[in-house]
Amino acid sequence: MREIVLDTETTGFDPFSGDRIVEIGAVELFNHMPTGKTYHEYINPERSMPAEAFSVHGIGPDLLEPPQKPEPGAVTLRDKPVFARVGQSFLDFVQDSKLVIHNASFDMKFLNAELDWMGLPKLPMDQALDTLGMARKRFPGSPATLDALCRRFNIDNTNRTLHGALLDSEILADVYLELIGGRQPDFGLSAQSTSGAAKAEDDWRPAPRPSALPQRITVEELAAHEEFVAKLGDEALWKVS
Repeated sequence: MREIVLDTETTGFDPFSGDRIVEIGAVELFNHMPTGKTYHEYINPERSMPAEAFSVHGIGPDLLEPPQKPEPGAVTLRDKPVFARVGQSFLDFVQDSKLVIHNASFDMKFLNAELDWMGLPKLPMDQALDTLGMARKRFPGSPATLDALCRRFNIDNTNRTLHGALLDSEILADVYLELIGGRQPDFGLSAQSTSGAAKAEDDWRPAPRPSALPQRITVEELAAHEEFVAKLGDEALWKVS
């Protein structure tokens, strides 16, 4: 079973008021296990960057009004591809796999708006699995933000000083696996797995011991056991072959 854990960063809250996607990050899971395959793109939104959005994710200082000089490690956006250049590659990556998203309605709204503007197929809402709803159902009345769930499940998110789509999707993958009960909730390994590690585990067989384990029962204990069995008669389980 293939799943894609996904997150986006945007310029705001509403694509139909002019906001756009500036980053997509996604992590592939197979049978609830990370495969190491990811999808990641920074995207030129073809508009300015609101200061409020920049304070959340720190992406695109060159699109602020006025533009800021990028700090070391900062991501600029004028030099990145527009969505029209990455939309098809994004669809090729996700295919028809289940999309695991925190607050799925938000990300799906933006993704489908961008895809629709390109004339590409939109993603069905029932393809998305909302971990925010899962967390609220499992822990009613408790905070259900990604940071709060990391604290609950003791997941290290110390690198998350700002929002980032790929980092957040990697963290969300860990949260999602905890929400469903752990990395191998059915304790099974798929024979169809594409993971080399999973294949290796599928092929593993215990080897015979090179020598028998030493006897751990004493002579006295063995004699006492035989005496006890003798008193049970010929129908004792120890005497039935």
